[in-house]
Amino acid sequence: MRRVTLVVNGSPRNGKVVAVYGTLSDLLSVASNKLGIKATSVYNGKGGLIDDIALIRDDDVLFVCEGGPFIDPQTDAKPHEELTGAHTDWLTLNVGGRYFTTTRSTLVNKEPESMLAHMFRDKDAWGNKKDHRGAFLIDRSPEYFEPILNYLRHGQLIVNDGINLLGVLEEARFFGIDSLIEHLEVAIKNSQPAEDHSPISRKEFVRFLLATPTKSELRCQGLNFSGADLSRLDLRYINFKMANLSRCNLAHANLCCANLERADLSGSVLDCANLQGVKMLCSNAEGASLKGCNFEDPSGLKANLEGANLKGVDMEGSQMTGINLRVATLKNAKLKNCNLRGATLAGTDLENCDLSGCDLQEANLRGSNVKGAIFEEMLTPLHMSQSVR
Repeated sequence: MRRVTLVVNGSPRNGKVVAVYGTLSDLLSVASNKLGIKATSVYNGKGGLIDDIALIRDDDVLFVCEGGPFIDPQTDAKPHEELTGAHTDWLTLNVGGRYFTTTRSTLVNKEPESMLAHMFRDKDAWGNKKDHRGAFLIDRSPEYFEPILNYLRHGQLIVNDGINLLGVLEEARFFGIDSLIEHLEVAIKNSQPAEDHSPISRKEFVRFLLATPTKSELRCQGLNFSGADLSRLDLRYINFKMANLSRCNLAHANLCCANLERADLSGSVLDCANLQGVKMLCSNAEGASLKGCNFEDPSGLKANLEGANLKGVDMEGSQMTGINLRVATLKNAKLKNCNLRGATLAGTDLENCDLSGCDLQEANLRGSNVKGAIFEEMLTPLHMSQSVR
């Protein structure tokens, strides 16, 4: 029985002593199991390829190869680990004063195009500076570097509580860890609180009102008050432009000089509200209830509802002297017993509108659509000059 020493091609260390028997294929099978590689060929110490087991002598040192050429461990300058890319030697990094110990393969293999891979792939290629303990100096934040190092170790993004993901993201970008950048951007997006579009409650809004002078213009533009109970509140001079006030209860509220331009008031209740000088240009109040509202300002400031959508509104008994309803839509609206003296209704859609009992003296209805409108029990007769040019 012959006895030989098997070592990995190019390495003079960590050999395995085995008995030679059978065929060359049997020897390659034993070499694969002992050295943990897929052995395909065997060389002697001088680089000669052995193709017959009879050529092997007792106590020979044989170099087992996985398919590459023979590497002479005595003359080749680089160790086997560097040639094969294994990089199993250990390194210590001094990152911002904190020490991390890892292997060269950890820094190189996961992200081969990263800055860390280029720094440590070849020994001393970058001329990395070392401290007095021989650790490589890296001037970066250690708390943000730790998740990056762990990611290079096992491929999972794990960030401890209290660590800002944005800081880790900046470090990943600095070191060029592209795959980690994608993970971090997703994690940051998922960690952001969802946008709160919930309606503002009466209690929250009252706090705003108490902290604001009555004549200052509280900015509520674009806010969501849908379904809120704002009845009987003093809402003078407030800017509700483009706000969502649908299905709100604004009964008996004081909206004097409020700005409701392009606001959504559909389905809201504004019964007996004070709307002196209100601006409701192009607002949507379809299906709203405005019974007994006061649009008349003794000082002469006129309410402006030009271009508003007032389909199906109930404005019975409202005071609307001098109101501007030009090109507004009042189809199927109820305006019984309203005071529309001097109102501007030019180009207004009054189709099927109930105007019975209204005061339309000096009102301008030129170009308005009065198809199916009801003009019964009017206080003053409607003159033809008011509706026809």
